[in-house]
Amino acid sequence: MKFKNCLPIVAACFVAASCGSNQSSQKLTSGLSMANLDTTAVPGQSFYQYACGGWMKNNPLPDEYSRFGSFDQLAENNREQVKGLIEKLAETTHQAGSIEQKIGDLYSVAMDSVKLNEDGYKPLTEDLQAIANLQNTEDLTTHLAQMNKYGMFPYFAIYIGADDMNSSMNIVHTYQSGLGMGQRDYYLEEDEATSKIREAYKQHITTMFELVGFTKDEAQKASKDVFDIEYRLAKAFLSPVELRDPHANYNIKTIAELSAEYPSIAWETLFKELGLDGLESIDLGQPRAMAEANALLKDMPLSAQKAYLQWNVINSAASYLSDDLNQQNFEFFGKVMSGTEKMQPRWKRAVSTVNGSLGEAVGQMYVAEYFPPAAKERMVTLVKNLQTALGERIQSLDWMGEATKVKALEKLNTFHVKIGYPDKWKDYSTLAIEKDSYWSNIKRANVWDHAEMIAKAGKPVDKDEWFMTPQTVNAYYNPTTNEICFPAGILQYPFFDMNADDAFNYGAIGVVIGHEMTHGFDDQGRQYDKEGNLKDWWTEEDAVNFEARAKVMSDFFDSIEVAPGVYANGKFTLGENIADHGGLQVSYQAFQHAMQDKKIGEVDGFTPEQRFFLSYANVWADNIRPEEILNRTKMDPHSLGKWRVDGALPHIEAWYKAFNITEDDALFVPKDKRVAIW
Repeated sequence: MKFKNCLPIVAACFVAASCGSNQSSQKLTSGLSMANLDTTAVPGQSFYQYACGGWMKNNPLPDEYSRFGSFDQLAENNREQVKGLIEKLAETTHQAGSIEQKIGDLYSVAMDSVKLNEDGYKPLTEDLQAIANLQNTEDLTTHLAQMNKYGMFPYFAIYIGADDMNSSMNIVHTYQSGLGMGQRDYYLEEDEATSKIREAYKQHITTMFELVGFTKDEAQKASKDVFDIEYRLAKAFLSPVELRDPHANYNIKTIAELSAEYPSIAWETLFKELGLDGLESIDLGQPRAMAEANALLKDMPLSAQKAYLQWNVINSAASYLSDDLNQQNFEFFGKVMSGTEKMQPRWKRAVSTVNGSLGEAVGQMYVAEYFPPAAKERMVTLVKNLQTALGERIQSLDWMGEATKVKALEKLNTFHVKIGYPDKWKDYSTLAIEKDSYWSNIKRANVWDHAEMIAKAGKPVDKDEWFMTPQTVNAYYNPTTNEICFPAGILQYPFFDMNADDAFNYGAIGVVIGHEMTHGFDDQGRQYDKEGNLKDWWTEEDAVNFEARAKVMSDFFDSIEVAPGVYANGKFTLGENIADHGGLQVSYQAFQHAMQDKKIGEVDGFTPEQRFFLSYANVWADNIRPEEILNRTKMDPHSLGKWRVDGALPHIEAWYKAFNITEDDALFVPKDKRVAIW
């Protein structure tokens, strides 16, 4: 799918905070915890260790985490609060069909370990048998419609989203999909660590088939068939870097052209089953991947195709079945791929499911309980301050011409800003939650979600729709709606502290705001105009200047060794690294403006400028397992926490001045080698 640009942050609770509002009447703190620091470290050798070393020492990795960071601490508090709200509903009886009944019953079903273990894999038998009964390729491709409705996307995915060339309207898109391990590099790279993961995956498939009733021989054959299909798909998939080119991933085809070029797929029947009867054209995201899916459907035996579809069912359902299946699923995806030592307790998994299936209903309760309206108003002011600062920086750029500056400022001034929670909540009245089985409820929730999406096809884009729940600790930029969104969940420490002064809050939440704004002008976002259309609004000279500066960034991160023999992917992480760079520059400038109105002195031995950068670094404090370093380097377009500090700050002149960094320091980068974009 066309993903929004966002911070890699998990859900958490939220507390109202102020930043630059009525602060003169308060005695404000520095916002910093001295226990987070490692003052034995030298800032210029590793600012990450200096700013976060104490936190890392005091917060060892819990067994249930592959990475545990400062914002993961928020998730623990958030789950407890959400759990409290949900358990109250689960403990009492409610009117059938009410939202209270749905939330309470879904949680109860997820928590009923006795029934889950008694049922075993029985909730899957109907799905597996339906696939076993398929008679030919046309039957099989038609069955893909039902699997899509259930939230499974073998071979390719079909979804509804804005037309990149006409962003006010929704159209049908396809997207490469169908890899059990998620990312193509796990299938293709030949290093020792990846090869071991690949072999473990094959055994995992075999074990899972045995656990759902297949004989050992049947399971081994199914495993081979599944991996062969996924391997062929992986070879045809675009790389993460190639997926960052919006023009290369936009290919309008008529249904007649689609049927002629990919005849193995019963397109008209498939679309009819999806509720898209009469469709005339689609955006074919990745033609190379679709060509391979078409070839697979033509030349692979039907028995192998069935095994592959059955694996998609087993893999999707495992987390909602008995403990033996759940544990085996964790053994591979948790332990082998990420190094996690222990599965999360059942109640945490249950809360995540309710949040995922009925997220806005939970969010509506949460907002009423924890988020006062004043916080939204204060955030609006801060966003305006950051918009002003970014506008000033655009106007002062020496590498961008006036014509492009005019367009850039127009885009900045037309940002659609969303803060806190949506004005209109989702209506879940047509979603049925019953006490038959956990997996059946997940399927119904996915069918409901799919129907809501399909209903958008051919209709105007709803620019007020939210893509995150209000209880989420995250933020995002969406290029086709030119919007920045800050859910209520992010308004808390370490991002936002109502008792801290501007040095802290501009360094933390201010950089987050600037980060999302800058996404509108990163290597992807800059290709969309103020209306959200994929349109070249740059002069040729300015585009060349931008690309040259962006290459400095990607080359710099390419040179970072994240683990022995493993290097960061500067092109894959380019957009997020540019956004971090822009966020720091823009928020620091806004912070300087704020200090003109009120004097902020030295606190806890640190100047305001130093505290700005310390609060930024503290946001990214974490501990991470070696396996997860490899996993995120392949899968995550964000740099690792350490390098969002030690990789970003050496390109910020104000940081050098704040901490007296010199050419004798390891992090020092000569001025002519630094990134100079925003």
